[in-house]
Amino acid sequence: MIRTPLSALACILFSSGSALAQSTEAPTDAAPDIVVTGRGLADAPGDRAYDIVTIERDRIQANASNRLESVLADVAGLQQFRRSDSRSANPTSQGISLRGIGGNASSRALLIFDGVPQADPFGGWVAFPAYATGRLGRIRVTRGGGSGYQGPGALAGTVELESATPDQLTPFQGSVAYGSRDSVDAQGSAALVRGAGFATLSGAYARGDGFTPTVGESRGIVDRPAPYEQASGALRTVVGIGAKTELQMNASAFTDTRDRGSDFTANKSEGADASVRLIGRGRWGYSALAYLQTRAFASSFNSINAARTTAIQSLNQYNTPATGLGGRIEIAPPLGESIALRLGADIRDVSGKTQELYTFVNAAPTRRREAGGSTTTTGVFADGSVVAGDFTFSLGGRVDWWSIDGGYLTERPLAGGAALTNLRYADRDGSEATGRAGIAYQPIEPITLRVAGYRGWRLPTLNELYRPFRVGNDATAANALLSPERLTGVEGGVTLTPAPGVSIAATYFYNRLKDAIANVTTTNPPQVLPGVVTYRVRQNLDAIRAHGFELDASYRPNAGNSPFGVQASWSHTNSKVEGSGITAALDGLRPAQTPRDQVSGTVDWRHDAAALSLTVRHIGRQFDDDQNTRVLDPATTLDAYAALPILRSLVAEVRGENLFNERVEAGISGANIVERATPRTIWVGLRYGGR
Repeated sequence: MIRTPLSALACILFSSGSALAQSTEAPTDAAPDIVVTGRGLADAPGDRAYDIVTIERDRIQANASNRLESVLADVAGLQQFRRSDSRSANPTSQGISLRGIGGNASSRALLIFDGVPQADPFGGWVAFPAYATGRLGRIRVTRGGGSGYQGPGALAGTVELESATPDQLTPFQGSVAYGSRDSVDAQGSAALVRGAGFATLSGAYARGDGFTPTVGESRGIVDRPAPYEQASGALRTVVGIGAKTELQMNASAFTDTRDRGSDFTANKSEGADASVRLIGRGRWGYSALAYLQTRAFASSFNSINAARTTAIQSLNQYNTPATGLGGRIEIAPPLGESIALRLGADIRDVSGKTQELYTFVNAAPTRRREAGGSTTTTGVFADGSVVAGDFTFSLGGRVDWWSIDGGYLTERPLAGGAALTNLRYADRDGSEATGRAGIAYQPIEPITLRVAGYRGWRLPTLNELYRPFRVGNDATAANALLSPERLTGVEGGVTLTPAPGVSIAATYFYNRLKDAIANVTTTNPPQVLPGVVTYRVRQNLDAIRAHGFELDASYRPNAGNSPFGVQASWSHTNSKVEGSGITAALDGLRPAQTPRDQVSGTVDWRHDAAALSLTVRHIGRQFDDDQNTRVLDPATTLDAYAALPILRSLVAEVRGENLFNERVEAGISGANIVERATPRTIWVGLRYGGR
């Protein structure tokens, strides 16, 4: 594990930021206005060469579930590993990916919040309850890998979350709603905005008695509703230092308790984050960031008999602590109005372990397992854009040096005696060169043609390397010898803006993910466990090939100022596994949890604080398993949102999720036991402070 470079990096971040601030801000006779935004460096001109979707604050706020994962579903092709949301899913299944390259619960898309990577340090999943939608000002989704200055890990794309800016904040705003199954959803924030800076304090709370995840025909007496309780809080301060420099400080924490709908399936996640970022927008732009993530996770698992009349505890993952820390520094030299360049370096170090009790006899554990390790990634990057008449050129690249250190697995009987397993895995290291290049051509103002190519990579998570897990009567073994995943892709598209307020973007893409990590069914498990029906082991597949198209359209008349609007998104993907050797049986099959089609469409009307919207979503047929034998049916849902002003700053809200109570199948386990995602849910509440 690299600790000394991290300390050195922190010193470099602040000393270099201070030096840059001194060198780029010349004294003037009159004090200039200080304007702070709380955001990072400006978007690159070369972004127009890529497939990017932006979700603005109005849409983030007017969402039926008031949850981040539902907001992200506006972007077709962006999906979690399973269809359930963060009220009923196991948190470890909530990784995100794009473009049909499959998944195994670890994110294959890079998620960042105000410049800080957000994937769980141990497992790579996303703690969605940590992100109250009221805190967010903008979301940008870039489809396609090779993020460059954003950091490694963007195999299939990058999702950027940005905090609300001063112009989006009010001194106080809050909302509270009561919903189906005795549910409560509340958010609130206070903001102090001054010319030289601003500060916000926000919090969110949600709870519910939950629904029964197991569908009716699969249920037994062990099945019951799955309650949840979640809370988060954040403090953000942005201070202007001179006319062109601002210091941004963030601190946040969350807690998330869920249940999976039967005894011995409770799980709990907790976390706290802190970051400091110095942004300079003078002649020389610069950014210096340092951050810390801490996470703790606990989960229990059960084994249920075939008649679903009894459930016994099979595993108690009682503690999984993990830490992620790192930083980034970059500069943007002045090269003229038509050229933009960003140069920099970053580092991320993660460590964690899982501590588990297992092999229960007479309702008591008899063995203890501990497994973990650490990984470090250090990179340098350059990203440039050139605007030359009707053409825009983008070129970026990075080189990363990685290491996997201190991996171990121990299993011991609780009664004492010699270790059953005592493995120490060899340290490994390597390097990866990735990047992206794109060209945008605008022959006439309403038409932009785009073409791009990219290469991205992802290091296996500690969870994939070292932790076996169990879901019901299915067990999956870890693999400490996994190789990094590497994706190469190309895309081409066109963006049409035939009139103000009208936009249509179409993109064709081809991706090949080499050494894709998947849970592969095996008849020769490394360990035989009581009650287990299906065994899998994590393996590197030869590759996953995915090609298809994305179509995004939006329409808001009167140059975008009309109260009426429409937006739609469609992703169509053909994905196939390339397999040989131990994975030969999967060759030509579709990756698990990968639908062919995803569609989202919204019609909305808004006038001041009044708003109405209807959102239809469709997700196609997909397979729950790698062998394509367990089929999850397609599903189409309808959501609704309505806001009606009562007083000047008080609005009544009605929200409806899955209004027709469509059965959305999320998983199939054991003897064809089907689990569903959220059924019809109605919310009634009040919002104060405007949107």
